[in-house]
Amino acid sequence: MKYLETYKNKMVTAKDAAKIVKSGDWVHYGNFVMAPLGFDKSLSERRDELKDVKISAVCFPGIAEVAKCDPLREHFIFNDWHFSGGSRVLHDKELCYYIPMVYHEGPFIYEKYLNPDVFVTTTSKMDDKGYFNFSVSNSIHSSVAKKAKIVIIEVNEEAPICLGGNNESIHISDVDFIIQENSKPLIEVMSPEPDDVDQKVAEYIVELIENGSIIQLGIGAMPNAVGKMIAKSDLKDLGGHTEMLVDAYVDMYESGVMTGKCKKFDKEKMVYTFAMGSQKLYDFINRNPACASYQVDYTNDPFIASKHDKLIAVNNAIEVDLYGQVCSESYGTRHITGTGGQLDFIYSAFHSIGGKGIICMSSKASNKDGKSNYRIVPTIKNGGIVTVPRSIVNYIVTEYGVVNLKGKTTWQRAELLIDIAHPDSRDELIKEAEKMKIWVKSNKK
Repeated sequence: MKYLETYKNKMVTAKDAAKIVKSGDWVHYGNFVMAPLGFDKSLSERRDELKDVKISAVCFPGIAEVAKCDPLREHFIFNDWHFSGGSRVLHDKELCYYIPMVYHEGPFIYEKYLNPDVFVTTTSKMDDKGYFNFSVSNSIHSSVAKKAKIVIIEVNEEAPICLGGNNESIHISDVDFIIQENSKPLIEVMSPEPDDVDQKVAEYIVELIENGSIIQLGIGAMPNAVGKMIAKSDLKDLGGHTEMLVDAYVDMYESGVMTGKCKKFDKEKMVYTFAMGSQKLYDFINRNPACASYQVDYTNDPFIASKHDKLIAVNNAIEVDLYGQVCSESYGTRHITGTGGQLDFIYSAFHSIGGKGIICMSSKASNKDGKSNYRIVPTIKNGGIVTVPRSIVNYIVTEYGVVNLKGKTTWQRAELLIDIAHPDSRDELIKEAEKMKIWVKSNKK
């Protein structure tokens, strides 16, 4: 192989690669399941040698060793652009901080403002042209690599090759060091099984979808239920344009429902920027010409996504208030996840001809103590983050129905949302709406 000698010269152990990091450095990890787990462990073992090393990740899978090893934050400060369950646990212990962003702007933020000292990501094995594929996480990797002073890759020969698209690979000439120690199957991220409420919400959403629609699904049991229900439907010639590719897309494709033939561009291809799911998904996308991996400034750019007709965006929320404000990333001041691409796609879907931006949720949720929390509330909880402003919100769906808030007054919004709220909460919502002066007294009670 032409590049074999170069490859050998750049090979280092994870421990030696970790020695490259200096006190005060900014280190960016690869995103999602392509995070460099071996490097992370080796860097944590240098804790006592380092001070003020800042690490950033996007949805780090599990709990980062650099955060866990330093409970006083004297050596490492761990930051995440989009919380996983592990980062949520760390945040509760004051060991992780959130970096706000709208996902499609991620590459531009790096290009305009950030200068990482070190970028470390996991990739697939090198091909005969000298390229390492970013595999199931294209995301913002190419832009980060171009700005980083040092680029280190951790090769995983088990990682699928994800065809582009664009920016799906990095050439060996742009890589400074190569780690090859931990090849194993990618972490599987299984969607929770949908319950009866998820199924009911999914039924309402599927009724909103027309033949030839382009589908974007967010993370979680409810969007996954929508995808699985679509796969069993009579819908025809759907297409995929999404940030996250999940198992439900495999079901939709293999059932024949998703052909991509009606897409305005990227015809017959499911376009995505990262994939997380089961081994079934990873096997499906490996060298599959039906899938196209793009950097997120393509997949999530509203001016690109909205050019598709009938773009249907389906995303979860934590709570929605009577003004129509959507909170999808925190429960009060407790940070849960991130903005991600939700705002990107709700905005894009509305601007798509025939498109629909859908926020879906159960009307009630139970916390760890078994106490019920209503999801449609008078106002977002104190400290809660508004992910989708009331001016942008489109459709809201619960198990009690579907409402479209576009063009509606404050009193119309209150009335519509109360109609799909949990029945046990409706009287209290009416009282609060009256206090907030967004309720017409003559309305039915």
